[in-house]
Amino acid sequence: MGMPPLASGPQGPDALRPLCDTVLDALRAGTSARGGPLPAGGPDAVTARVRDALGDILPDHGDPDALRTLVTALAEGAADPADPLCAAHLHGPPLAVATAADLAASVLNPSLDSWDQAPAASTLEALVTRALAQQAGAADALVTTGGTESNQLAVLLARETHGAGLRLLHGTNAHHSLPRAAWLLGLPEPVTVPAPAGALDPAALDEALTTVPGPHLVVATAGTTDAGLIDPLPEIADRCAAHGARLHIDAAYGAGLLFSDRHRARLTGLDAADTVTLDLHKLGWQPIAAGLLAVKNPDDLTALQQRADYLNADDDTDAGLPDILGRSPRTSRRPDILKIAVTLKTLGRTGLGALVDEVCAHAHAFAALVDGHPGFTLHAPPAISTVLFRPAHATDTAVAAVRRDLLITGRAVLGRARADGRLWLKATFLNPHTRADDLARLLALVEGHTPR
Repeated sequence: MGMPPLASGPQGPDALRPLCDTVLDALRAGTSARGGPLPAGGPDAVTARVRDALGDILPDHGDPDALRTLVTALAEGAADPADPLCAAHLHGPPLAVATAADLAASVLNPSLDSWDQAPAASTLEALVTRALAQQAGAADALVTTGGTESNQLAVLLARETHGAGLRLLHGTNAHHSLPRAAWLLGLPEPVTVPAPAGALDPAALDEALTTVPGPHLVVATAGTTDAGLIDPLPEIADRCAAHGARLHIDAAYGAGLLFSDRHRARLTGLDAADTVTLDLHKLGWQPIAAGLLAVKNPDDLTALQQRADYLNADDDTDAGLPDILGRSPRTSRRPDILKIAVTLKTLGRTGLGALVDEVCAHAHAFAALVDGHPGFTLHAPPAISTVLFRPAHATDTAVAAVRRDLLITGRAVLGRARADGRLWLKATFLNPHTRADDLARLLALVEGHTPR
């Protein structure tokens, strides 16, 4: 066996072309074999099929058909976010153009920890992140792996600005990454503020800011994981300003509304935040990962500056080579900005806004179907593109069983959420290609699997 070809370099495209055909054929074959949104049979059946395809993980002699075999197995055993009946999580189907751009990023393989590893990519990142930050009313943004890393970075920057005695205040509706960030960073136990009906209560926040010694970092949410609810951002910003508290807004889900003329006003108050989490592998249709942390004051980023002579020596920096090591707590880093830049330029604000409007309309249409069906209960009208519903008169045990039955049979993928003391099924619509008959089919599947 000769030396395996490389993906980059002058011969790279010629080596990749037949391999891309193999991958595409395997994706098609695996998707066809799966035949639905999720593989049937549950964890044991999926594990058996993967183990069988994998065989000897490190054989003495290589298998030239490994690419086809394993891609087929992965596709057959995948949860397919492009299937309209796969609607459980904030896990969207990536755009073809973004995925193609991601292939180029993998081929070129720049690492964004020094300029000499990523000359063009570092420039592209600087330009695109600042443009996206301006959309959120901020000055600059860092690329992250998603909402969790963005939230952790926001807490870190607040700690470095205000000291280790910083008190984190967040609603009971906040993402789990926030109290985890406080724990990781050695901060005092966070203060949990009531969020009746799923949204943070400004009056309760005001009371907490009055009674809990500062300095304070308040976290508001624009698009909760459970129901997509948006906290009252202007009122929260006013309370923070009155108490001199720092404000972070976790808009990992809701930030995509910025692209929509119809829904953008829902994020009024976002520009008051010191930091904002954005996540474009949700309402941005990017392959994972595509997170950002927008920062109002670029001076806050000095806390991330590091010096490593082999990456950003002083004399290199003085000579004009850009120092990019302080753009992330990570060292080796993919150029995830490429797929984002390609998407923004290809679709434009109008194209992205149309996708946002479409999935929000799907949620409202599905909510109307639920509300008009005597066999179901709708929790509330959708705030973004998530609908909570449940079979009427069913117990929580039955609701959980319906969801698991659909998963194990591979018929549909729905999430679950607790609200108002009850368990609800969660449908999160992120597929703009979903049709009205898909919505009706999803509801009929739930009805057909509900015990009588």
